[in-house]
Amino acid sequence: MKKVKEDVGADPYSDAMTVALYSLAPRARSRAELHALLLKRNFEGDIAEAVLDSLELQGLLNDLEFAKLWSESRQRQKKMSKRTIASELRTKGVAQDIIDEVTNEIDAEDEYKLAYELAAKKYRSCSHLERDVVYRRITGALARKGFSHSLMNRIMKELEVGHELDENMGD
Repeated sequence: MKKVKEDVGADPYSDAMTVALYSLAPRARSRAELHALLLKRNFEGDIAEAVLDSLELQGLLNDLEFAKLWSESRQRQKKMSKRTIASELRTKGVAQDIIDEVTNEIDAEDEYKLAYELAAKKYRSCSHLERDVVYRRITGALARKGFSHSLMNRIMKELEVGHELDENMGD
């Protein structure tokens, strides 16, 4: 039994690789995230770099793929603007050129659709309230997701027109 204990930790590269692979199992991560994790787990910088290089060569670590997956996920599940997605990717240590490439794939019409879906859902839940309260709640929700003021104003005008049509049809 003593020999097993001696073997554990004998090869820091293998230990670092194991930590990195376990970290990649639940979700993709950026190179900077994995590097920070390995340093936090007290692996030396050169060992961490060697492990990350190996993972990249194996195709298990790719910041561009990570950024694309992150962007698609955040748009689909959280209805986030490209500005917010770019900010999150910067926080995760993704290079600016990769961020630009990924966010340029999000066109204005796609972003408008996301914002409109979010606003319409919010409108349905608070349409019975006073007009200024509805406006405040919807614009607040859109602002928290990172959408621009011009987009918020456009959507609010369209929702108000739609609401007026609904009221007139009910008469």
